[in-house]
Amino acid sequence: MTTTAVNRTSAPTPVALTKKDFTSDQEVRWCPGCGDYVILATVQGFLPELGIARENVVFVSGIGCSSRFPYYVQTYGMHSIHGRAPAIATGLVTANPDLTVFVATGDGDALSIGGNHLIHAMRRNVNLTILLFNNQIYGLTKGQYSPTSRLGQVTKSSPYGSVDTPFNPISLALGAEATFVARAMESDRAELTAILKAAATHRGTALIEIYQNCPIFNDGAFDAIKDRSQQQARLVRLRADEPVRVGVEDSRQVLVRRPDGSLEFVAEAEADPAAYVIHDPYAADASQAFALSRLDSAEMTHVPMGIFRQVSRPAYDDVVRAQVDGAVESAGGAASDADLAELLRGRDTWTVG
Repeated sequence: MTTTAVNRTSAPTPVALTKKDFTSDQEVRWCPGCGDYVILATVQGFLPELGIARENVVFVSGIGCSSRFPYYVQTYGMHSIHGRAPAIATGLVTANPDLTVFVATGDGDALSIGGNHLIHAMRRNVNLTILLFNNQIYGLTKGQYSPTSRLGQVTKSSPYGSVDTPFNPISLALGAEATFVARAMESDRAELTAILKAAATHRGTALIEIYQNCPIFNDGAFDAIKDRSQQQARLVRLRADEPVRVGVEDSRQVLVRRPDGSLEFVAEAEADPAAYVIHDPYAADASQAFALSRLDSAEMTHVPMGIFRQVSRPAYDDVVRAQVDGAVESAGGAASDADLAELLRGRDTWTVG
């Protein structure tokens, strides 16, 4: 089995493709103003840059607004079962190493009914790129609180305010030992495109949390970090091998590590350079990346954006295929009908009746 630098494929397309080639003939049916439109356009725009034939690309989704994604991309796709997209995608990419497989999912689909499937895909390090659309609400089923809705949020299913403590998807992914973890905002197409490219060349599970506005049931959830007058004071742009900073010019702050190990933003002019926190997404130990993910809060005072972690570890499907090949080779070639019969009639079978 051969592997190129491009994620999950050994068959680059000989023909130059364009965004139009990845645009299906289906009518895009999301609510006016939905952030999903921007994500779709960004993905369609970056796919040609991978140099992969459309027949080697698959989008798998579960259930939800985001899960309409496979209809709109001119590749193979599957609109699957609620929360089970990572499990189905795992089977696809394990059976066929030539496929580049994306999972399109939402905060409800991925983190509620699909929580177990998501964390085990990341733990196993399956060759998947998971796009997690996070609008902090259930959209398709009309406005119930989701696993990422804020504490106290009033919704149709929590009229007195949600009492659930929300998930932090980045912290969850890092805790599950995901090898590529990133966050982007749907309105920042340049940053989202850069992260998509990095994720697509990563071998293993790549999870990208994408903040996405739902104009109908949770409009304005991310206004504090979309407002250009506030962005520079709130958005923490994570850049490899650079100090973690926020703000500009005289108001710039830098993240430092206190003697007790805690992290704190202080005025850069007053900070000790020896205490600077230098972002290292390539560190084998994910503890600093996890600490950065905890800078976030419901008030969005400091919101980290970018790649939190990007490390190398054997991919599940590569190891499974190598194991199968090794077993066949040790048996002297391809399995025969006699081998199958011996397996079926082994000591662990019994007759009922």
